[in-house]
Amino acid sequence: MAEVLFYHLTESKLEDALPPLLEKSVERGWRVAVQTRQPERRDALDAHLWTYRDESFLPHGTEEGAAPERQPVLLTTGQDNINDATVRFLVDGAEPPADLTYDRIVFVFDGYDTEQLEGARSQWKKLKGEGHTLTYWQQTPEGRWEKKA
Repeated sequence: MAEVLFYHLTESKLEDALPPLLEKSVERGWRVAVQTRQPERRDALDAHLWTYRDESFLPHGTEEGAAPERQPVLLTTGQDNINDATVRFLVDGAEPPADLTYDRIVFVFDGYDTEQLEGARSQWKKLKGEGHTLTYWQQTPEGRWEKKA
């Protein structure tokens, strides 16, 4: 059964918090899928990941790009596991796939967006009821992650 993590953004935007989480995943040799709700958001994150830091390179692509199955980090709007990811990030309130056969499922949600906050709470209740192991992380004022539950 997948380990499920909830990352509650309170001090930064997704664009600031997501790249370090993805970098750590790639450093650990994990293949990652990042699921958004809208193609425009997927494309904006794609553009951001190419330029977010001058001294960094995060190999990634989108489901619409060349060879999506070969991407270590795949940005997608769909629920299929095109790149055989072991970790799936769900951002902007994206709905998880019915098949949670991943090592990790990571919900990243904006604490100032009512819809995302309610969606995360709903997912927490549902997944807890299904017997998944859940952890909840919240940002400190310094932007670090602190385990709360």
